[in-house]
Amino acid sequence: MPSVNANLALTQLLPLAEELDKDKVTPGVLGFVVFAALAVGVWFLMKSMNRHMARVDFEEEPEDAKPVRSGGDAS
Repeated sequence: MPSVNANLALTQLLPLAEELDKDKVTPGVLGFVVFAALAVGVWFLMKSMNRHMARVDFEEEPEDAKPVRSGGDAS
């Protein structure tokens, strides 16, 4: 039964595919080049961010070393 539905879909969609205008603008090579340039730029930015994050020297103080407030003053 699924093949009947597939045939019906193909017979209805095939005329629609022929109606597409072949003169419409598509992304083409320029779209690919722009997308590839953006991808390479993001790759370099991520590489730079990883290098900068590796330089960060952060050590959190242990909880015991933090000053403890004495109670009594609620304001």
